[in-house]
Amino acid sequence: MSPRGHIACLGAGRMGRGIAVAFAYAGHPVTMIDIKARTSEQFAKLESEALGEVKATFTTLARLGLLQATDAEKLMGKVTVAPAGASGDVLAETTLVFEGVPEIVDLKREVLAAASRAVAPDVIIASTTSTILVDDLSGAVERPERFLNAHWLNPAYLIPLVEISPGQATDPDVTARLKALLEGIGKVPVVCAATPGFIVPRIQALAMNEAARMVGEGVASAEEIDKAIRYGFGFRYAVLGLLEFIDWGGGDILYYASRYLEGALHSDRYRAPEVIEKNMAEGRIGLRTGAGFLDYSGMDVAAYREQRLGALVDMLRHFKLARPPVVD
Repeated sequence: MSPRGHIACLGAGRMGRGIAVAFAYAGHPVTMIDIKARTSEQFAKLESEALGEVKATFTTLARLGLLQATDAEKLMGKVTVAPAGASGDVLAETTLVFEGVPEIVDLKREVLAAASRAVAPDVIIASTTSTILVDDLSGAVERPERFLNAHWLNPAYLIPLVEISPGQATDPDVTARLKALLEGIGKVPVVCAATPGFIVPRIQALAMNEAARMVGEGVASAEEIDKAIRYGFGFRYAVLGLLEFIDWGGGDILYYASRYLEGALHSDRYRAPEVIEKNMAEGRIGLRTGAGFLDYSGMDVAAYREQRLGALVDMLRHFKLARPPVVD
């Protein structure tokens, strides 16, 4: 696949516009394809709105220092919007397709089926859904071995992560090709099984519901809870992954803390999963035993710790919370 291949987005809504910005920023021509039959006046309005939002995004990125103000117009030249009636011509020249239409199974299947008939046989087609499993959609796609899910997190042009979820029919080479392409535009793709919620939505749903529950229970105000997340929970996990953090403290610490919370709050939602007990039984406690969820054997643990602590210090500086010592 050419590093500057033509990208097509099925749908010109929020996701299509975010993906268009991400790829155009990396030098790719991008076309957002309208999926609805509209009058010329209706399409002109959609086109104006979509391109206006893309331009506003580039202008904002320029103000934030990610590009020069003069670059915005050049980047806008890489982004177009095509009416539904012209989709065949656009897709015939496309090297990669992202579907970003509303979360309606029948609509997605219809749009994906039409697109799969119009593109070349080796073109990868990816749905951006995080709620509909790839295997529920792949039956509509001609040559389903080139189809998979690619879930972007909003704002798509800024958040590095893209969750890739191949289906039963997906060719592993297709997964590898999409992963390489996303890495080529500065994204950080992760591959996960086809399961509801993938990785991030599944974890964040639990965290967001618990935060809302604590407001309802009067544990703390919304402002205090968000401050706790920003400067404690989120602060650490911007440097250490969740499972890596378990290893730092030790899986046994999580196990006993979970047992206490389960009893004190009378809810099995705090119960530690079986994998925690399994790791403990096998001596995979974490850093202090050389293995936990991750393997630390052969690693210079002291150097690793210092590198992670250095990253936390950088976070302190970012939040303007780093202070000099008081030595007098």
